[in-house]
Amino acid sequence: MEMRLAFFASLALSAQVPPHVSRPAEINYPAPAAADFATAQGLRAHIERYETDLGALLRFYRIDEAPQRLAALRRFFNMWKTTLTAMNFGALPHDAQVDHLLLVNEIERELRQLALTEEKVNEARPLLPFADAIWGLIDQRQRVEPIDPAKIAARLHQLDKEIGHAAKELASQKGRIKPTAANRAALLTRNFIGHLREWNTFYTGYDPLFTWWTAEPYGRFIKSLDKYGDDLREKLAGVAKSDKDTIIGDPIGDAALRAELKFAYILYTPEELVRLAEKEFAWCDREMLKASRELGFGDDWKKALEHVKTLHVPPGQQTTLVRDMVFEAVNFLEKRDLITIPAYSKDIWRMQMMSPERQRVSPFFLGGESIIVSFPTGEMPHESKLMSMRGNNIHFSRATVHHEVIPGHHLQGYMNARHRPWRRTFRTPFWSEGWALYWEFRLWDLGFPQSPENRIGMLFWRMHRCARIIFSLNFHLEKMTAQQAVDFLVDRVGHERENAAAEVRRSFETSYEPLYQAAYMLGGLQFRALHEELVKGGKMTERAFHDAILQNGTMPVELVRASLLKQPLKPGHTAAWRFYGQP
Repeated sequence: MEMRLAFFASLALSAQVPPHVSRPAEINYPAPAAADFATAQGLRAHIERYETDLGALLRFYRIDEAPQRLAALRRFFNMWKTTLTAMNFGALPHDAQVDHLLLVNEIERELRQLALTEEKVNEARPLLPFADAIWGLIDQRQRVEPIDPAKIAARLHQLDKEIGHAAKELASQKGRIKPTAANRAALLTRNFIGHLREWNTFYTGYDPLFTWWTAEPYGRFIKSLDKYGDDLREKLAGVAKSDKDTIIGDPIGDAALRAELKFAYILYTPEELVRLAEKEFAWCDREMLKASRELGFGDDWKKALEHVKTLHVPPGQQTTLVRDMVFEAVNFLEKRDLITIPAYSKDIWRMQMMSPERQRVSPFFLGGESIIVSFPTGEMPHESKLMSMRGNNIHFSRATVHHEVIPGHHLQGYMNARHRPWRRTFRTPFWSEGWALYWEFRLWDLGFPQSPENRIGMLFWRMHRCARIIFSLNFHLEKMTAQQAVDFLVDRVGHERENAAAEVRRSFETSYEPLYQAAYMLGGLQFRALHEELVKGGKMTERAFHDAILQNGTMPVELVRASLLKQPLKPGHTAAWRFYGQP
């Protein structure tokens, strides 16, 4: 009787378990219909859908370089491009035509980025014979496909052997693989380890057979992969495991750099932009000499700069200094009726302190709704303390607080969230950093720096932005190494060496896009040229001009100009504005 009950119970249980259904290898993404783009509101809705759907796809395919992800994104972007090409551009209102251009430009850039990622992965592929197997394991887990723990254990055991073989072959690869490609492969192994740990956590404990079969080969494989990453970096990239200071980076090359300029609607070549920066540098040199002479240091402006670096507040007083500088900038702007500053925006900005570790990458202030303040903490080494205090002195800080809070990044973010918020999809540093840098130009012209020390503080940053154009473009053109960029910042701008290294590390070893550092001054010069055309040209008041830019949303500055001037637009609009004349 008991056996019969058990038998029927098992039948009942099996009847409750649905049959297994495999998920499709490709995500079924429905293409948007061109007919839905009939109005400006419809275009806004689809930009928001584009952003939402893309976000979901990126969260599903989490390894940037995985072929599954690259293929899925390529299908996604091509679907959207086909839809946008089919629509009637001329029937749209001007504001929606701008949105159309922005979205097409964004998609074309994304497709180029996929091709560049694939190219860079393929360059590192000879060093990653196990990559496809790892991507396959993670994709299987992401699609929640049934697994065979015994087969997975055997695969991990085999992969461990493959890594051992690849490690033995490293010596033969020296000279055949560029250090940048070897470093890229080392970074990929680090990414593999992170994703494999999440993969292992998903099954371990929950699936007892998985745990029994894979615990030992998985642990051995992860150790081998970790050591292999160290070997790649040390033997082929030339950086020891204990070396935390050497900066390698990954230049994108001339063709990709020109494509990035096209995306930003910048008409100039990289070489012209370097010459532009050198002309701006020459202006800074002349102004530095004037301030140096006023302080009694004659033509040795670096001595004047060293004097200004000593003018820092004692420990514990930096936050009060920064708070007062925020109010000073706001009062200056409002007294001259330069821009509308909503009362709420003046009240809700916050402040944080930058950790010592983060100062290794961002030695100066960062901003937004919260300004992140750099100053040494007690546990930092003595030399690092001095460099942080000197690099965040009173006059350097006064020259950047308005860049980070109001009218800079905090006010930008506040307005972006409340006016045409869908255009945040089209974020570009030429708009965000360019706007904040433009105000450094504008405040200089309006007499914000009241003393030679103030002027030196502002000029230091202006020289720094010139230098960013020169070293970032030359690095990506492979005309300057990361170490030469550090030396350039120390010798030409007067940076503390540790701060210079942090700036270069931030530029080339983080997720900042290649033109990000160049975009500060280039975007600022674009806004300055637009100010001369519209405000000095008598077409807009100062306040109306600044308000219109913030209420129009973020985009390449050439399209800001087209929007404000209501210029006739056509599909495929490309850069046509020479905002600086001939460099």
